[in-house]
Amino acid sequence: MLDTKRVDTSVSELLKGQSVLVGDTVWIPAITAAVYPWILDGFHWVVTPVANGDSNPQISTTSALLAALLLLAAFAVPLINLLIASRPQPSTPLTAAHTRTRRFALLAVTAPTVYVLFGVLTYMAGSKIPDTWIWTPAWLLFGYWVSRAPASASVTSHRYLPSGHLRVTHGVTGVIVAVYVLFHIFNHLFGLISPEAHGAVMDIGRKVYRAAAIEPLLVAAMLFQIATGLRLAWTWSEASIDRYRVFQIASGVFMSVFILGHMNSVFVFARSFLKIPTDWAFASGLPTGLIHDPWNIRLVPHYSLGVFLVLAHLCSGLRVVMLAHNVNRSTANRIWWVGTVLSALISTAIMCGMAGLRLL
Repeated sequence: MLDTKRVDTSVSELLKGQSVLVGDTVWIPAITAAVYPWILDGFHWVVTPVANGDSNPQISTTSALLAALLLLAAFAVPLINLLIASRPQPSTPLTAAHTRTRRFALLAVTAPTVYVLFGVLTYMAGSKIPDTWIWTPAWLLFGYWVSRAPASASVTSHRYLPSGHLRVTHGVTGVIVAVYVLFHIFNHLFGLISPEAHGAVMDIGRKVYRAAAIEPLLVAAMLFQIATGLRLAWTWSEASIDRYRVFQIASGVFMSVFILGHMNSVFVFARSFLKIPTDWAFASGLPTGLIHDPWNIRLVPHYSLGVFLVLAHLCSGLRVVMLAHNVNRSTANRIWWVGTVLSALISTAIMCGMAGLRLL
């Protein structure tokens, strides 16, 4: 006869053990996010050699390799935290500790875009303290606070999954916003031709999306997407979900912060604070550029991941729609992978243009 009391005790001990393990895992998002700016500082130090009177100094092959590794390390920060957020697998009971760690990891995924927003805000506030001196202790203290939360072994309830109405509304509004986003991305591809070509296409688009009757509606739609997206992410984060869904959540959370930061940079920082146009020079950090400026280097992961994740998020939404219409799961997954790879290629092309590459 099955000893239910012993089974219940064993399950409780297992979940408690998982909670302790997950609690330790909290420090990975905290540390990776805390060191993120220092990785970018290391990259800038490597790619900015002392000129010694040379107007066009060159870096060695070793330095170039080290710079590439440091840049890869910067991009690895959100990837590592995405992998942490993907744990455990759907077959594993999801505890309160799992949920807490997943949400903290999802926040750490946004470190590249939060760091840009943070830098803009401290600059506007006139702070004389280096951003890293505030950023790193803040993340470590936040990680300590999360790790000290009660290690509850209770299984998270799944009764409060997002309503179909909220998901459909978010998706429909997303299609409307996507029209602007896709044009914006298409516009940036013209940077591979020249800044003038980018500006000419942008002027055409601005006649529409900067119209007095359209711009407020577009901003409202963006804010609605952020509010509903974060609500969906918060709810889904406490459910046993597969990695495709975790990626969709993570990309949505990243985009929420990215959009808020982008609107702050355009409407507040550029238009009101600096009173400058938000043209190619503003986006690409001219005259210094993105690579050789100690502040602008943070824009490289910010822009790259922003473009990649917004396109990949749309691919994730398409996958959900296909599955809801009884498309074979393997087919939907393959389409998602193709779309994600294309998203990475488009993001790379845009960043090459912003870094100075020209095709013509």
